[in-house]
Amino acid sequence: MNLQPDQLDALRAVVSEGSFERAARALSVTQSAVSQRIKSLETAVGAVLVTRTRPVAATATGEVLLQLGREIDLLSREALVRIGAAESIRPEVPIAVNADSLATWFLPAVAPLVESVGLRVLREDEGHTPALLRDGSAMAAVTSDREPVQGCSVEPLGAMRYRPRASRFFAARWFAEGATPASFAAAPVVAFDAKDDMQDALLRARGLDPSAVPHTFIPASVDMAEAVRRGFGWAMLPDLQVADGDDLVTIDDQGTRDVPLYWQQWRLRSTALTAVADAVRAGAALALRR
Repeated sequence: MNLQPDQLDALRAVVSEGSFERAARALSVTQSAVSQRIKSLETAVGAVLVTRTRPVAATATGEVLLQLGREIDLLSREALVRIGAAESIRPEVPIAVNADSLATWFLPAVAPLVESVGLRVLREDEGHTPALLRDGSAMAAVTSDREPVQGCSVEPLGAMRYRPRASRFFAARWFAEGATPASFAAAPVVAFDAKDDMQDALLRARGLDPSAVPHTFIPASVDMAEAVRRGFGWAMLPDLQVADGDDLVTIDDQGTRDVPLYWQQWRLRSTALTAVADAVRAGAALALRR
């Protein structure tokens, strides 16, 4: 069996772009050429590799070949740099990172690598990154999932501490009687998106139905914190996002929550991936709770 690089490139493009048409544009070839490469690859391995849905998704067999394609691409780039054939090429390492880490400690941690490694950061909720590792979209992830994805190693990084916070004037209005179930039932909530369960978990712990509480969704970590400062509602915010002198108060000391984070990465002997892992460990050691 001889797997062609252009076939693996087509597979990666179709899955990452979500359609054969967009994959063709990304590869600067015709849609027919992309389709033919996928069909040839499926014939070679004797299995269907993608679902012809919108968006296109990889099958279990396709996920294996997606990882292979990314590994070949990364190692090929590193080899060209080592032999001096392409000094300007930076090996690309795609990483899935949760929004709160991205807004606080992650970028300072990897900043020293900017000239040597091409980072492609995929923002994803810390509990929803395994799928990106499985389908080859990411080679590594900052995740709350401690169970390693097949083919990956995992190690603890530390924990981010979250507290239910609100602006001082919001707390005075909505929590004048303290952090009572009645206060939480009435007070508006700010959440990242529909997958952000932190606030709803606290409401359920108070015996409340989260769907009965008004929510405002702000799908950006920094903007979500700003919305809380401006009185849109209360939210679970990480300590790392609250500065000294910030006009935010903790509305319920019993609502503090530590979210453990882990580093998952493909088991791959790559200089670039190792450098990223070392930088992430060092940054996490400075910023996260142990």
